Amino acid sequence: MRPIVLLASLFVLSACSSPVPKPDPGQAWIELYTTASDLLMADKLDGERLNDGRYFQVPPGAHELQARFQFEVQGGGNLMSEPIQRTCEIRVRYDDFQAGQRYRLEARALVMSAQAWLYDEQRNVLARGKVLRCGIF
Repeated sequence: MRPIVLLASLFVLSACSSPVPKPDPGQAWIELYTTASDLLMADKLDGERLNDGRYFQVPPGAHELQARFQFEVQGGGNLMSEPIQRTCEIRVRYDDFQAGQRYRLEARALVMSAQAWLYDEQRNVLARGKVLRCGIF
C-alpha cells in the first residue's frame, strides 16, 4: 500500500513542477496571484473544470472564471489554538477579454472570507470577484 501512496504523491508533485506553457497570442492569459502563504488555483472556466489550476487562458470575449482560494485562519477563537485551513470559491465575470493581453486575478483573505479582483496590465480594476462560499472543505 505504501508504494502506491508514494507513487501517487510523486505523480501529483510532478504535475505541479511542469513548466507553464507559453501564452497563445490568440487568447487572453490570466495569471493568478496571492501572498506566498496562501494558495490561489484556477478551478473552472465557463463552468468546465480545468486540468491545470496555475492559470487561465481564454479566447477573446466574455468569460466566467472560478478559482479556489486557500488560506489559514486562527482556529477556535483563541490565540493558542492551531490554525485551520479555509477554502473560498471565488467567481469573476468579465465581458471583454482581448487576445494577446495579460490579466491578473488577485485574492486575499478578509477575516474568515476573501476578496478578489481582476486587473489589466496597467493595474486597472476590471472586475471584482464574488465569493460563492467559504468553509473547511
